[in-house]
Amino acid sequence: MSEPVTIVIPHFKAEILVDCLQSLYDHTPSPIHVIIVDDGPDAPSISRAREQFPQVEILRNESNLGFSASCNRGLDQARTRYAVLLNDDTQVTHDWLRPLLEVAEGDPAVAACQPKLLSATNPGMFDYGGAAGGHIDRLGYTFCRGRILGHVEADEGQYDESVPLFWACGSALFLRLSAVREVGLLDLDFFMHFEEIDLCWRLRLAGHQILAVPQSVVIHHSGFSLPPQSYTKSYLNHRNNLVTLYKNLPASRLLWLLPLRFCLEILSSLLYFARGSWRLVPAPYAALLWMITHPFNLHRRRRASRALRHAEAARNDRLAIYRGSILVQYFLLRRRTTAAIMPESPTP
Repeated sequence: MSEPVTIVIPHFKAEILVDCLQSLYDHTPSPIHVIIVDDGPDAPSISRAREQFPQVEILRNESNLGFSASCNRGLDQARTRYAVLLNDDTQVTHDWLRPLLEVAEGDPAVAACQPKLLSATNPGMFDYGGAAGGHIDRLGYTFCRGRILGHVEADEGQYDESVPLFWACGSALFLRLSAVREVGLLDLDFFMHFEEIDLCWRLRLAGHQILAVPQSVVIHHSGFSLPPQSYTKSYLNHRNNLVTLYKNLPASRLLWLLPLRFCLEILSSLLYFARGSWRLVPAPYAALLWMITHPFNLHRRRRASRALRHAEAARNDRLAIYRGSILVQYFLLRRRTTAAIMPESPTP
């Protein structure tokens, strides 16, 4: 297919950037316009990218604005119908873009797609961050086709059907720009983590669809920017998960869910303590403190999100949430795979 696509790569010092660009130009026969948004100092990786790939467009932030702001700056520059948010620590595989384009061109209701994400450090395993596409349970905990909590599955073709998703991972996120501009770009207040889940939720509330497209495969170095045991990563995940729920759930759900989640956040801190993850112990408390001390920020963001709500889309949104609890499935019933807890309905 000849439809041009903008590839937006937020970048912060990662030396693997050149490998990402090389894979893009080696494995993308269709026309692409690559925009790198350099989030901070002009690192040596940027100099090498300019030298080896002079056709790329490079935008520089004067300071570290975070993933959301860098992505938004690149999306603002896009003049194509479609764009892909692509992490600088990814490598695409042969003809990866064609299946995503075909799905989007075949159904105008599709606003976002995710390729199958595999791990660069554990060959044959799914990527921790996105795996084969994302879902969410009734308590607001996210999980993936191929990863529940800390358990990551091997890719054995079990998620090779294209199915509806609740959210698609921002590491390699294909977007229909008209839909994104309708609901608004990434929420800058997230800084990083959960921004793509919030965007997909808003797209769903506005009546759009999110799909897995496992015929497209991208390799990802998960946790390259922030290590899994980073306090900052843990804090942002706890805080932004709660913010996402507050922004997008109906009030009737929040009345019982938020008090329960506050209790579960405290339990998370106790579990970090029991496991000896000392640096992570304060993260849930810091997230709760932020929620309590920023009511006006939360109200503003919730009002903007709920204004997108279409009645029928909101009903379908509720039906798409997994009605069980992955905590119960994982810890009590010992079920470790998404296929074991959530039957799938392939798209026609």
